[in-house]
Amino acid sequence: QVHLLESGGGQVQAGGSLKLSCVASERTFSTGAMGWFRQAPGEERDFVAAIGWAGGGTYYAHSATGRFTISRDNTKNTLYLQMNSLRPEDTAEYYCAAGKAISGYEGDYDYWGQGTQVTVSS
Repeated sequence: QVHLLESGGGQVQAGGSLKLSCVASERTFSTGAMGWFRQAPGEERDFVAAIGWAGGGTYYAHSATGRFTISRDNTKNTLYLQMNSLRPEDTAEYYCAAGKAISGYEGDYDYWGQGTQVTVSS
């Protein structure tokens, strides 16, 4: 059974921080790469960040570079996204995903969580 469960979303003022977590089943986590995507109302789902199995390889969307940090704890089967200097345009549903390789393309990810809402007010 595949499970990805996100948490940590909420409402924050612009300039604030949030840390998202995604707990995965061991089988899901062992597939390799993990990623974060987000989808704002009426918009397509966009790539945010991805990380390889060993954690040394990371890849960020331009909008996330310098503000967000993706990390993983393989001993806890948990993926994280530290988000700093949040902006109203970061408001979206955030999804974690599992795939075989680091990629910014959602089609390269096999498993998806249900999402956690992040709302940034101005």
